Amino acid sequence: MAFFRKKRLFLLLIGIIVLVALIGYSLRDREELSTAEQFINDTVGWAQRAIHTPINYISTIFSNIDDMRNTYSENQLLREKLAEYKSLIYEVQEIKEENEELREIVDKMDSIRDYNPIHATVTARSPERWVEQVTINKGSQAGVKVNMAVITADGMVGKIQSTSQFTSTVQLLTGFDQFNRISATVSREDGNDIFGLIEEYDKESDSLLFKIIEESEQDLEEGELVVSSGMGGVFPAGLVIGKVKEVIPDQYGLTRTALVEPAADLYEIDNVIVVDRILPGEEEEEGEQ
Repeated sequence: MAFFRKKRLFLLLIGIIVLVALIGYSLRDREELSTAEQFINDTVGWAQRAIHTPINYISTIFSNIDDMRNTYSENQLLREKLAEYKSLIYEVQEIKEENEELREIVDKMDSIRDYNPIHATVTARSPERWVEQVTINKGSQAGVKVNMAVITADGMVGKIQSTSQFTSTVQLLTGFDQFNRISATVSREDGNDIFGLIEEYDKESDSLLFKIIEESEQDLEEGELVVSSGMGGVFPAGLVIGKVKEVIPDQYGLTRTALVEPAADLYEIDNVIVVDRILPGEEEEEGEQ
């Protein structure tokens, strides 16, 4: 038994020595590997590829998903920023337009200072009577009275129809009829002025009807300016009403009616001026019918 134990111990020592020798041999720098080493290296390399290829593929997929999420988040943020910038640009444009309108209103008020102009803002517009009247934020407490002219920086828009203490209703030119006439004239440098009445608003032609009541050898021309004459006592003279678009004689050739395009935008009104019908100190004249 002792012999066999010694033999096993001897074989174990021999095996250890051979293993150490093989390890030392394999660790040396060599250009060629043994068949066993090549087999082991190939096997290990194949196993590594078999394991790492799907792992790398899955990692790439998750990486792409993360990139897509990041890209989506960035695009969403950019869209929100773009919407904010567009909104800001729109607000700035609105402010610029409002400031420009207010500057024009101030300039207009300076030019008619003698008529005690009252600046007002449109606060309401009825959907049922959108083209006929608006409500402004000045009333009798501010000196507003019925039949006072209402204008913008561009021209006349209507007259005061009714007042309360703090608000007033404005009848627009688009709501005028034959019972709400305006004495008007086409002024000329040669003194051959043409007088008439703005009788009503014609929806079909989107124009005011200017009926000429005084015969004149001269014809009205397209583009001539029509202003209030002040002869009726309701409106002061010189308020711009509009420009002549076309002149239409009646079928008998006895009277002429001109289509007048309003100078002011009657569909988009924000700031207005209420103009007193007389100069301070003058007696009120009878109103127009």
